[in-house]
Amino acid sequence: MQAQDTTVDPSEIAKFEAMAAEWWDPTGKFKPLHMLNPCRLDYITNQIAGEFDRDLKTKDPFEGLRILDIGCGGGLLSEPMARLGATVVGADAAAGNIPVARIHAEQSGLTIDYRHTTAEDLADAGEQFDVVINMEVVEHVASPISYLTACRKLLKPGGLHICSTLNRNPKSYMMAIVGAEHVMRWLPKGTHEWSKFITPDELFDLLRKAGLDPVDRKGFVFNPLLWSWSISDKDLSVNYVTASLKPQQT
Repeated sequence: MQAQDTTVDPSEIAKFEAMAAEWWDPTGKFKPLHMLNPCRLDYITNQIAGEFDRDLKTKDPFEGLRILDIGCGGGLLSEPMARLGATVVGADAAAGNIPVARIHAEQSGLTIDYRHTTAEDLADAGEQFDVVINMEVVEHVASPISYLTACRKLLKPGGLHICSTLNRNPKSYMMAIVGAEHVMRWLPKGTHEWSKFITPDELFDLLRKAGLDPVDRKGFVFNPLLWSWSISDKDLSVNYVTASLKPQQT
């Protein structure tokens, strides 16, 4: 792959590489993700089960499905997918994340194919997946449309793409940057750039331009009184998630 074809932003990768060793510490720098993870998994598993007609109450409901967790970090989503029976590839452009993810998976008795690579490289290699999980990544890449196009190429016809990100408005600035980085100090200052946040309508437009068919979007809402997250049909004002399909070939 030519260097100019990559959507990787080196400055963004450096931020997460510096935090790699803390991925599995629920009280560390990734505390917000650990808090959000049950909510994310609820959405992801229900979308996959619905699209591929799987019963989550059965043993290994995702058996036979090949799933890519792009921007896998330490494996917070890859591991649950493997436990549900899927064949999982976890990919991350930050090299420091991969050893952390591999060691934790081995300690957990899970077989996960972790790779230091990019969506573009995987697409160029002709890799194909039933599901691409793309959570909290699109706001960190250099070119969202090029990145989403690579994600679409990675899907089999009829495949499912799940993408979450942050809305761009004054509330998201106050919650995700001022609140999470400066007040609560859950994340290092500078982790997010508000100008890179994407509104739900903008993301739907990008997904369509990338050749995907958006079919759903929901909000992830934090309740500071209950100190918990929930899924909302209406409130997409800060964190939100989308589901899209790759059209069947005719």
